[in-house]
Amino acid sequence: MRDYFIEQADYQRWASAELFKSLDSLSDEQRQADISLFFRNVHKTVDHILVVTRNWRARLAGEFGQIKNHDASLYDEWEQLKPAVLDEFAQLKTWLTQKKPEWFQQVIEYPGSDGTKRRVSVRDGLIHVMTHAVHHRGQITAACTRLHVPSPEMDFLYYLRRKQS
Repeated sequence: MRDYFIEQADYQRWASAELFKSLDSLSDEQRQADISLFFRNVHKTVDHILVVTRNWRARLAGEFGQIKNHDASLYDEWEQLKPAVLDEFAQLKTWLTQKKPEWFQQVIEYPGSDGTKRRVSVRDGLIHVMTHAVHHRGQITAACTRLHVPSPEMDFLYYLRRKQS
């Protein structure tokens, strides 16, 4: 299970980098235009992926004071946001390599955003991190289609093929 999540963190970094290649062809105005995404625009949706990934790493580390609101904005500048996202997934991968296999089976308690005490297995928290990023990259990819920007192939099998070549 440990190796699975380490690879997933690497995949998330790779898929984000692939998406950013397409998003770089958009102007700041296009990335920040309200196009009816849940977080209104492409930039804020990418920022949200970063917020949630950092929040979950903090929860899993027991660092509850580091948690930000899910709609917080961390980076206003695209050229700062991109490397922050890529670095977060690289750091997550490194952090996971330092964990013992039994850690992934543990259950953590954390305060929910509404203050309610919640419990989740480390495994399920990590699954949420990975699927959350995929979910929002999918929304952004749909937006790329509407904006006439090529959408990259970001499926896991493409990651594996490129990794093997």
